[in-house]
Formats: sequence, structure tokens, C-alpha cells
Amino acid sequence: MSTPGGLAVVFDLDGTLVDSEPNYFEAARRLLAARGVTDYTWANHERYVGISTRETLDLFKQRYGLGAPLDELLTETNDRYLELARTSTRVHPQMRKLVELLAGDRVPMAVASGSSPEAIAAVLSGTGLDSWFGTAVSADEVANGKPAPDVFLEAARRLGVSPGDCVVLEDAVPGAEAAHAAGMRCVAVPSVPAQADHPAFARAGLLVRGGQAKFTARAAYDWLTGSAAASP
Repeated sequence: MSTPGGLAVVFDLDGTLVDSEPNYFEAARRLLAARGVTDYTWANHERYVGISTRETLDLFKQRYGLGAPLDELLTETNDRYLELARTSTRVHPQMRKLVELLAGDRVPMAVASGSSPEAIAAVLSGTGLDSWFGTAVSADEVANGKPAPDVFLEAARRLGVSPGDCVVLEDAVPGAEAAHAAGMRCVAVPSVPAQADHPAFARAGLLVRGGQAKFTARAAYDWLTGSAAASP
């Protein structure tokens, strides 16, 4: 099947393409434990899913009273995360299959993530996804992270396509909000089940309420190609 023209797909990385949130949780837990904060749980971590590492650490400074400079915390967190990311990042199998289907149709694709450029590169190379993605945008490279639309608009610019031709795949509320703000359609695959009823997900063109457990590459591909064909 040939994909209709006028379609580009922008993937969020963490939680969408790959199951990296456990690595981010562990990096954050170790960072805080080294500073005497020993009660950081997965439930605490879920409130930061979908926003950039820099913004997360800025919130940590406020919430936990961390005195170290933000850039120092960012460097330490990235170092801890990269150590984990290079060896223990799992690609969601159906997402990999979707990437392969789209690549077979030569659909322009990009990654747009709140992670640092180094973290994105480590994950893409460590998982072999770098062979599919020549375009990757970090929130560190734009003025504002998600829920602002900056990373998605920059991805469209680098791909040389109109934002209106882009569909974003996202697992987190801030990312879905950023997609809408960018004027892009959205496929939402919530990684936090309790957030499935959030208004940002309700506005998605395709909502997979069951998250990755219910996501299939074929259903998403059929929706993406049908959505492109139906667009003006």
C-alpha cells in the first residue's frame, strides 16, 4: 500500500517509542538519594512524565530544596541516565513495527523529545532506531519544552513539511498538548492509565486507551494513512 502524500510522523521518544521511563526514574532516584531524599517513588515520578529533564530538575529544586546549580544537576542526571540508557532501553515492539511500515513507504519521520541531545542519541543508537531517524529534536535545542509546541514545530521545519501535515505519537499529556498547540494531529498512547480521560488525550485523532498493551502497528498505520488521505 502506498502512503498518501502530505504525511509526516513525529514520534515522542520516552514512553512512546521506547520504555525508558524506568531509566529516568532510577536516574532521578539516585540523584535525590545522594542528596538525602530517600522517599522518591514511581508515583512521585509519574507527575513529571512528559516534561523535559531540565524542567523536571527545576521542579525538584523547588520541591526538595536542592541547593546545587541547575546545570550541575542536569549534568549528573544525564550521566546517570546515559549509563542506564546505553544498555537497558527496550523498544516497544509494535512501535518498531510501525516505524518499519512507515519507512517502507518513505514517510518522513522525526523524533521530538524532552531528553537531552546526548540521551536521544544514546537511545537511538543503542536500540538501532538511529537507522530510521535522521532527524531528532531535543527540548534543549528550542526555547520551551512541552507542553509548548516548540520541539514539534522545529521537527516539522527540519523535515521541510508543514505542521498541518504532521501527526505526533505521544504517551504523555504535555506532549499531546504540545501537538495540539503546534497544529498537528495526534495519536495518543497513554503511558499513565489514569490519565487516559484527560482532555488533551480526548482531542487526539486516535486514542489508544489501553496504552502500549493495546497499541498495534497495523491499526495505527491504517489510521495514519487514512487520515493523510482524508486531509485537505
